[in-house]
Amino acid sequence: MSSQKIRDPKTDHLLTPENSAVIIIDYQPTQVGSIESMDKYTMVKNVVALIKLAKVFKMPIVVSTVNVKAAGLKSTIPQIALEVKDLPSYDRTTINTWEDIEFLEAVKATKRKKLIMAALWTEACLLFPTLDALKEGYEVYPVVDAVAGTSIAAHDAALRRMEKAGAQPTSVMSLVCEIQRDWARYETVPAMLGVLAGVGNNVGLDIEGQGIEQGSK
Repeated sequence: MSSQKIRDPKTDHLLTPENSAVIIIDYQPTQVGSIESMDKYTMVKNVVALIKLAKVFKMPIVVSTVNVKAAGLKSTIPQIALEVKDLPSYDRTTINTWEDIEFLEAVKATKRKKLIMAALWTEACLLFPTLDALKEGYEVYPVVDAVAGTSIAAHDAALRRMEKAGAQPTSVMSLVCEIQRDWARYETVPAMLGVLAGVGNNVGLDIEGQGIEQGSK
């Protein structure tokens, strides 16, 4: 029972902590309150898990809001703001974040070409920067269970359009597994399981010293 040698984490075609950045856009009261394509509480819980995953694996996180300064909209909701309180938040007026100079500079400063993206709404503030990023040679991974739209039809149509353009939809659980990759990478397993617990899934695993055993307590 031996794992293969770890592939180069910067050039791996799969997502790794060293080749990816997490983008969080517009999780504000107005946007959260208007979604209809999924349960709001589940979505928020999944966004928090996504941010915690990024923090566990020391992945760059870029946060943006819209019209807080220009129009007086409330900023990021408390559940998510708590997780990103030590990070800058790039407020803008553009619906498409990719057309905001400061946001775009922050994304490019990560030096990562794989963007794990969550935004509200799917049909606007996720769709537009996804299409632009793809056109500029980035790989974009919309987190489908951490995003939502103003209707199921709008959400689904936007995801189809993104995927047709080359986006690669993913989910929080898939990301946890892809970023961790190997249970033998013990140093991150406890914190990774904590992320899973936050979304209501402990996958029946317990940590015993340096190893992992099946079963529950």
